Amino acid sequence: MKRRDEKRLKDELAKKHACYVLITCDQLSDNGEMQVEMSYQGDATLAAYILQGAQLRLDELHGEEECSSDCSKIHYF
Repeated sequence: MKRRDEKRLKDELAKKHACYVLITCDQLSDNGEMQVEMSYQGDATLAAYILQGAQLRLDELHGEEECSSDCSKIHYF
């Protein structure tokens, strides 16, 4: 995402929401890597709650039995 577009999006989100989490990823590179970025604005605890809720929803949609034990989990680095 271009920096100008990213700033405009973040400014618009900040006007309308008490907290948001923005996760973006680039296309897969030739060597199989993907650049992923996350940013948030607002209370850090609320942002963590949003992420946890999203993880639970993904788990519901994809079902734990369809993949290995950690394929759909959020990984912290």
